[in-house]
Order: sequence, then C-alpha cells, then structure tokens
Amino acid sequence: MKTRTIVLVTGLLVALIGAGGTLWWMYRAQPQPPAPVAEAPAAAPEPASAPAAVVEAGERHPIEAPVATASAPASLPPLDEADGVVQAALAELLTRQGVMAFLNADGFVRRTVVTVDNLARPHAASRLWPVQPMPGKLQLLLAGDAELIAADNARRYEPFVGFVVSVEPARAAALYRRLYPLFRQAYAELGYPKGQFNDRLVEVIDHLLAAPEPKQPPSVKLVDVKGEVPSTRPWVRYEYTDPALESLSAGQKIMVRVGVTHERRLKAWLSGFRRAIATPR
Repeated sequence: MKTRTIVLVTGLLVALIGAGGTLWWMYRAQPQPPAPVAEAPAAAPEPASAPAAVVEAGERHPIEAPVATASAPASLPPLDEADGVVQAALAELLTRQGVMAFLNADGFVRRTVVTVDNLARPHAASRLWPVQPMPGKLQLLLAGDAELIAADNARRYEPFVGFVVSVEPARAAALYRRLYPLFRQAYAELGYPKGQFNDRLVEVIDHLLAAPEPKQPPSVKLVDVKGEVPSTRPWVRYEYTDPALESLSAGQKIMVRVGVTHERRLKAWLSGFRRAIATPR
C-alpha cells in the first residue's frame, strides 16, 4: 500500500494536469511553444544530499523529520540519485509497462514540485509534467451557436478519479511525510531557499478546493493561435467563453473540466489529505 500511495501523494495534483491537458489543448502540425514556468527568486545552491525535514521559522504547516522504521528507513538518497528509488516504487505500483504508458518518471520529484507550484498560476508548462497526457479529444456538444463540454467527456476521467479516491488520505500523507526531504530540496532548487514546499502544497490544495462548480456544462470556443513559425495548419486551442472561467488558474480550469461529479470526489479526497498534512486551522 505504501508504494501505491506515493503516486497519489506526489502526483495527485499534477496528474490532473496530465489528464486534462490533451483534452483542452489540441495541437495540430505546429509544435507547442514552451509555456512559462513559475517566476521565482534566484535558485539556491543545490545541496549535496537530501536535507532532513526540519521545522523552519515562519512555516505555517511544518513537516517533522521522518521517523525510521524497519520497512521505511529515514535516510534517502540525494535528489540527483533518487530517480531509481522513485521509479522502483512507481513500477511496483503500476508495473514497468504502466509507468512507461502513463508517467514521465525521469526527474519525477522535480516535475511534481514545479507543476504543483504552477497549478495556482495561469500556466503549467506541459513539458514539465510528471505524467503523460491522456489520449483522446475534448468531447463537445453543439447547442445552437454554442459548443458545450459534453457530459460524456467526464467518462475519460473515471479510471483516474476512481484510483485517487480508493487510497486512504491518511496513509498517503504518511508516505508523503517520509519522502518530504526530496520535495523540500526540489522546492529549494526552484528558487525558494527555505524549502517550505508543504506550505505551498497546502496553499495550492486550498486554491483547488475553491474552484467553481458550474451548474451547466461550460461553453467553449475555438481560438486560432499563430506560432512563430509559419504554418498552413496552425495549432489551435479551446477556451471558455465565460470570462470568469477563462480567468481561472491552470489548476482550477482542470477541476472544472473533469466535470462536477468528479470535481466533488477529488475535492473530498484533497480535503482529507489536507487534514493529514496541515496544521489545523
């Protein structure tokens, strides 16, 4: 169960990006230009090994240093050497074939951290996702002159959402705490030298929990986007026609996109996970 929960702990928020990205952004012929990543202060020097998780002054939701057990030693390899440990855990959960099909396991911890950090921002660069985009296209319903996201579109998310909610949040949180030093180091590399990644994770969870729940299927419009390189078939994208929805962050757009039933199921899981990793409000 422990190896099962690591994917949910480290990848729940970002897997939403992978699940939704292909359905919202549909590229044709023209390669996608790189999307911006989070702007941050200059990165701190990289530590030689994974630092111990300690309480820093000013942390709102500190994670205490992991306690070693026979099955879960507290020591972890340096972040640059941790891919093997992480990939082995992923392969044990999904089989190696599953990892190859669904995940971008190289640099998984770093990819997770930067994508989580970007979920509350307007863009989350797909080249940094720790998951592969879901196959298929956005399912639309023609309603007069408008195009609506079809109810059937939510069915694509059922396997993923079912997998998420099958994991007990408290067990997921326990494994997250044990592996926290790696995420803390990756967050410091991103340009936050105090490495308070758990504070950012809780903040992003709260942001996702505040995503709207439209009563009606959202309307979308097709927008031509010209790339820097001329093309006879420029890549295009869909946007929400409602300015309030279109102004949402990358993460909140994804919460809306999975459909209100799945959105509520994911919010319930995130609420339970938040209670397990955050200082009570």
